[in-house]
Amino acid sequence: MRNKFLLTLLLGALAGSAVAGEPVPHAHHGGKSSAAVPVFVASTAKPFAALMADAMAVMDDGMRRAPATGDPGHDFVTMMIPHHQGAIDMAKAVLLHTTDPELMNLAQGILTEQQNEIRVMQAWLRRHSAPAPHARTPQAQTH
Repeated sequence: MRNKFLLTLLLGALAGSAVAGEPVPHAHHGGKSSAAVPVFVASTAKPFAALMADAMAVMDDGMRRAPATGDPGHDFVTMMIPHHQGAIDMAKAVLLHTTDPELMNLAQGILTEQQNEIRVMQAWLRRHSAPAPHARTPQAQTH
C-alpha cells in the first residue's frame, strides 16, 4: 500500500512538472557556451547526492542562461524560473529517496507551490514582453 502511495505521489509530481515546464527562451550571452542545455531526470538509478548535484547543475546553468535585458523585473523573473525549477527537481529527488512522511509532505508542497509560481512568472513574462519597435512618425511642426 505504501509503495502504491509513493508511486502515485511521484507520478503526480512528475506529471505536474510537465504542465509547469513551458519552455523559457534561453539567450547565450558573451562567452557563454552553446553546449546542450542539461536536463534533470529523477531516477532511483542514481543516489540522492547525485540527483541533488544534477539538480543544482541544471539550475545553475538555467540561471546563467536566463536572458537578461537590464530590466530588473524581467531579469529577476527569468532567473527565478530555473531557480524554482531547481527546487522542484530537488523535491522530486527527495521523494524518490525518503520514507519520512513529513519530508514527503514538504516536498509535495514545494512541487505544488513552485510549479504555480513558475506559471505566474511565465504569465508575467508574457504580459511584460518588450513591445515591438514602432516607426516614428514625423510630427507636424508649428511655427
